[in-house]
Amino acid sequence: MSEIAKALTTIRNAAPDARPRVGMILGSGLGSLADAVEGVSIPYAELAGFPHAGVSGHTAALTLGTLEGVEVAVLGGREHYYENGRADAMRLPLEVLRELGCDTLLITNACGSFRADIPPGNLMLINDHINYSGRSPLIGESTDARFVNLTEAYDPTLRAALLAAAEAEGEPLLEGVYAWYSGPNFETPAEIRMLKMLGADAVGMSTVPEVILARFLGLTVGAVSVVTNMAAGLGNENISHEHTKASAPVGAEKLGRIIRRYLVGLE
Repeated sequence: MSEIAKALTTIRNAAPDARPRVGMILGSGLGSLADAVEGVSIPYAELAGFPHAGVSGHTAALTLGTLEGVEVAVLGGREHYYENGRADAMRLPLEVLRELGCDTLLITNACGSFRADIPPGNLMLINDHINYSGRSPLIGESTDARFVNLTEAYDPTLRAALLAAAEAEGEPLLEGVYAWYSGPNFETPAEIRMLKMLGADAVGMSTVPEVILARFLGLTVGAVSVVTNMAAGLGNENISHEHTKASAPVGAEKLGRIIRRYLVGLE
């Protein structure tokens, strides 16, 4: 039996009626949204092939249930490339979400902003990305499906729906380009200046591999960053993971309301 089949068996035993429409991946300090889901939570440790997800600030569990009347599947943690050097670490969990019935994936992360109009505590809707690491989660895939078209990786219709939800909640939500930096060390001020010249508006250590995998699997993708700090050389914060975890809940509360409003519109 494959690891996907084993994971699905565990899930069906715990939640036999689960048929999620929307999948989510929650970033550092953003796990409170999973707590709002009415359903069951399964630790990654019980799911064959799921990652270790050993970064503090992530709750490594799959939560299945309803949120605002919509069936969802929430991945409470991710394995980052910097943990084990595996860009495809989230492939199996995303394959499982697709097998469960998800056709839409919402990804969240914590990031550093380059823009004064998107300061800490605010949100940025990702409309494109720069894969600064150069790594692809599809390296090693043998089929022609590996040649994924990323022209509209962040679905325009889904972005419009999230913008409408933000407006309804009275929350500013500006769009921008996210740069993936592999980490785990933070960027230097010189690297931030370079990324700004390349057209990036924010930087973080996740999300891009998951977007590539999701598009490879045929999922519709939307992603929102919670700004926890200004990037290196652009602010006075002492940039650290502890600062990220402490700052994330400010934007996470706003993002939670936007996601809930979006889900209401799906009913």
